Amino acid sequence: MRLSVLDQSVGVAGRSQDTAIRQTLELAQRCEALGYHRFWVSEHHSHPSIVGTAPEVLMAAIAARTTRIRLGSAGVMLPHYAPLKVAEQFRVLDALAPGRIDLGVGRAPGSDGRTAQLLNPDRHASDNFPQQVMELQAWVTGEPMPAGHPGHGVFAYPSGPTSPQVWMLGSSDYGAQLAAHLSLPYAFAYFITDGQGADAALHLYRANFRPTDAQPQPHATVCVWALAADTEDQAWQLFQSRARWRMDRNSGRIGPILPPEAAMREYTPSEQVALAQLRANALVGSASQVADKLRKLATRLQVDELVLITWTHDPAAQARSYELLAHEFALN
Repeated sequence: MRLSVLDQSVGVAGRSQDTAIRQTLELAQRCEALGYHRFWVSEHHSHPSIVGTAPEVLMAAIAARTTRIRLGSAGVMLPHYAPLKVAEQFRVLDALAPGRIDLGVGRAPGSDGRTAQLLNPDRHASDNFPQQVMELQAWVTGEPMPAGHPGHGVFAYPSGPTSPQVWMLGSSDYGAQLAAHLSLPYAFAYFITDGQGADAALHLYRANFRPTDAQPQPHATVCVWALAADTEDQAWQLFQSRARWRMDRNSGRIGPILPPEAAMREYTPSEQVALAQLRANALVGSASQVADKLRKLATRLQVDELVLITWTHDPAAQARSYELLAHEFALN
């Protein structure tokens, strides 16, 4: 089974946000050496926890520091932008790292409503998402726009022998059905929904997929939150940082990730119930325990690739988790 990585450049308490970007670069190089298949970065705006705002810029820096691993956006929030400009950006990335670029797109704003309107004043921009994706596909692959389209005769440069692979990202049936209709590979954000809706979305995608020469078979993956450590107790201790963040987020408080010892303050009764559910479904433990959970999940969902996202306050603990799992799955 293939393993890949999603890193969101998470802000942590006690360090400035710019360090998170540089740590993403270091992690990408480390994950390539460990044998991971893809390294994806995300797009969020005005978010005090997730400070990766420009995946295309970050991908260019990673491309300059790697040679093999596939690089991708998870994803570009397409309603904010003109598809032609996104196609141009990713064609430049493909020129820098030929045949290694994944262009993951999503419909969600990656921000609050006010920030989304500042990025694009058109409040109904997401209504045009299917058309945007089709235009993006054409410009990325070099397929001419049909006569009568405003973009007829317009091309996204630079051209080359390879082109980015467009992915549809989603956490609901909408993205799954659109990916199937447009014959795109599909990634389900399992870590956002805690798995809810994953089975149904993947079934819809596979049942409705329209084969093409470029994509003859459906190809799906899921992105899951996972954390491994040298011991189970250590893993659950590190997990305290994410647990506190989730409980705070549920109450409308969003901030940087706290160290485990600071995160372990008392929870309210309602938070204790939510925390128990979070722990019950968490892919956390020793390397062998997490690997076993990942294999069972992949088997149940019928996927041969998983994308792993890991948040820790200490970047060394995050890197160690990826190292342990790479060993468990014999990636190298």
